[in-house]
Amino acid sequence: MSEVRTKSSAAKQAATVLNRLTTAEKNEALLFMAEALIDKQDQILAANAEDLERGREQGTSSSLLDRLKLTPARLKDISDAVKQIVELPDPVGEVLDTDTRPNGLYIEKRRVPLGVIGMIYEARPNVTVDAASLCLKTGNAVVLRGGSAALSSNRAIISVLREALSQSSIPADALQLIEDSNRSSVDEMLKLNGLLDVIIPRGGASLIQNVVQNATVPVIETGAGICHTFVDESGDYGMAESIAVNAKAQRPSVCNSMETLLLHENFARKHLNALAEKFRGIDVELRGCDAARDLVPWINSANDENYATEYNDYILNIKVVKDLDEALNHIRRFGTQHSECIVTADATNAERFLQEVDAAAVYHNASTRFTDGFEFGFGAEIGISTQKLHARGPMGLPALTSTKYRVTGSGQIRS
Repeated sequence: MSEVRTKSSAAKQAATVLNRLTTAEKNEALLFMAEALIDKQDQILAANAEDLERGREQGTSSSLLDRLKLTPARLKDISDAVKQIVELPDPVGEVLDTDTRPNGLYIEKRRVPLGVIGMIYEARPNVTVDAASLCLKTGNAVVLRGGSAALSSNRAIISVLREALSQSSIPADALQLIEDSNRSSVDEMLKLNGLLDVIIPRGGASLIQNVVQNATVPVIETGAGICHTFVDESGDYGMAESIAVNAKAQRPSVCNSMETLLLHENFARKHLNALAEKFRGIDVELRGCDAARDLVPWINSANDENYATEYNDYILNIKVVKDLDEALNHIRRFGTQHSECIVTADATNAERFLQEVDAAAVYHNASTRFTDGFEFGFGAEIGISTQKLHARGPMGLPALTSTKYRVTGSGQIRS
């Protein structure tokens, strides 16, 4: 059997054990994992250094290297996130609804694990720990297939976590890593009905579309992040500058960073020069429409291809619009239903934006960088869903469960 089928079969067997465990047993295992990440950090950091060196040799961009890089501080944050998941309520077994029918049948709707989750993602080793922790907390086995850029890091992390699980009630086989970096391993996972219950892709648009278009296993689609901030005519300059700089530059390599800044034409006439200088001062390349370049000639030119690009880098599009309607139309055309923001003092325009923009998260006077499971109080996230079925937005513990109806009778039969 192939590596994919062998490891997925082992995960399927382990899922039957996971389904019987108590919250206390699962939490104990997660605490072992959190401690192991710190105790074995030298092993993990040495493996990560291999990935970083290989990335530099291959000409990987600085922003992608930043996504890949682990440090003692980042490992501590990752470990702390696991501990925070321990503190969160376990959704498994939660009773969502009850009903007693006229014939005496008692019907109870409860949360249950999904089963075996296949996770396909790119070069962010923290996702390996987040996915493992969230899946195991919710009683799901997980088969991880990370990107080749982080293979050494992921091998080390999974080795450490599986060793930690061997001390717990969770079988180590509940956590699997596909090490085959060939495209064929992804293709095989997409067709593994009967062993994988759901696949969650997390990464760039090409990865996600490949999974959505070719999988026969059910998919929870996470989305690329072409996120916008629209500064309305009444927007406060100080607030707008702070939000825009944070949304673009605080960590540009992530999916909730801003890619296009939309400016009301009256705001742009007053403030675009100062705003552009602010971005130039932090080494953000600006690409703008003709109206923006008329106001600030040194801005590079932008076109529809730019507006449809998720840069994940220190590059920002600037587009000047005449009003809220034009901003909304631009977002409908180029947005990816991820995260969108309006900066305005006009309550009517704010309400229109929040109501009409079709996205997983919409913001009034706050940075799109908050679209994050940790920031939403979920402890961590397995991804940000931009679809509309099952789960939408940052996916924490409840999003990794399904439901089961438990029906209790006293001998009733249907006539």
